[in-house]
Amino acid sequence: MSQVQSIPFRCTLPDAAGHFGPYGGTYVPETLMTPLLELTEAYRAAWDDPTFRDELSRQLKSYAGRPTELCFSERLTRHLGGARIYLKREDLLHTGAHKINNALGQALLAKRMGKTRVIAETGAGQHGIATASVCAKLGLECVIYMGAVDMARQALNVYRMRLSGAEVRGVEAGQKTLKEAINEAIRDWVTNVRTTHYVLGSALGPHPYPMMVRNFHKVIGEETRRQIMEAEKRLPDEMVACVGGGSNAIGFFFDFLDEPDVRLVGVEAGGYGITPGKHAARFEGGKLGVLQGCKTFILQNPDGQIDLTHSVSAGLDYAAIGPEHAFYRDRGRIDYAYATDDEALEAFRLCARLEGIIPALESSHAIAYTVKRAPRMPSDSVLVVNLSGRGDKDVQEASRLMDAVDS
Repeated sequence: MSQVQSIPFRCTLPDAAGHFGPYGGTYVPETLMTPLLELTEAYRAAWDDPTFRDELSRQLKSYAGRPTELCFSERLTRHLGGARIYLKREDLLHTGAHKINNALGQALLAKRMGKTRVIAETGAGQHGIATASVCAKLGLECVIYMGAVDMARQALNVYRMRLSGAEVRGVEAGQKTLKEAINEAIRDWVTNVRTTHYVLGSALGPHPYPMMVRNFHKVIGEETRRQIMEAEKRLPDEMVACVGGGSNAIGFFFDFLDEPDVRLVGVEAGGYGITPGKHAARFEGGKLGVLQGCKTFILQNPDGQIDLTHSVSAGLDYAAIGPEHAFYRDRGRIDYAYATDDEALEAFRLCARLEGIIPALESSHAIAYTVKRAPRMPSDSVLVVNLSGRGDKDVQEASRLMDAVDS
């Protein structure tokens, strides 16, 4: 691994303007600057308020189901050989993924700010159903934007959102996936900012969202530290998480950034392979640019137009990565790899057959990396994978794709 800088990462980022080194910032229309400044002030006041933090902790326990388990994967470990493999079971949370950590935090913040309406974007649908469920519990009006392509491949989650009282608005523009859903949500927010809070679902976008989403998710890594110390009496050798925008990964990694002996690996979506338009691995084919409010690594052509992307996983099918990830990648603190669609589907099947756990296709990318990595590690080493969500939503799509391969 590259040399890690000596200053403590977690004490310095982001700066007051939301920058992670050259990344991040606030690149938005003037009409959004005031609401973003108000949101930043409201978030900082809430985060410093013990009453808010206590209420969030209570809801995370009683409603979301925290803490989640850290599970030793005995059969997967035996099958692969090498490292002892643990799964951080975010799939056990209410609504089926880590997304509810952030949705709860932001919805409570919206109520504190006096907002009566919440909007969100979603790709795989997990952020959408988490937001819809939390809004139902807290009595907030909820509108979810979702690309038409994602609605077709995640029909179960669309129904779950509507069942929870949310209005789901399909987006027919462009590639009809996550990027376009975010565009429509931002347009809505500009129009209705006085009554509406935008619950952005990943660690990207303009400041304060990358910082705020990270902080709502860092409970994942804090729990993991306590649990692995109890199980193994030491920290892990390596930690692995899938990376789309990067919310589950940064929450999982954050408490370990100042532990240079713990290798951190984010796994992007390799799609059909690293060919323009056929993948969503930003560090394999991207370059510096600005998209949807922040400066980061983006898949774009030489003219600066956003490339088409592809992933078997709707939640990883996005052209940009969170700015904090770009910062740590530059400094060698987090390494990044990718897994192809075929590798993710095989990992999906393997985890189900060996552990009786059906992982989300997003999480299957991290398992696919583990399948290749664990056998190369010593048998006394420890590798922890963030199982960021469960695969109920993906079973129909995975079955269709695997049947096509097997036929």
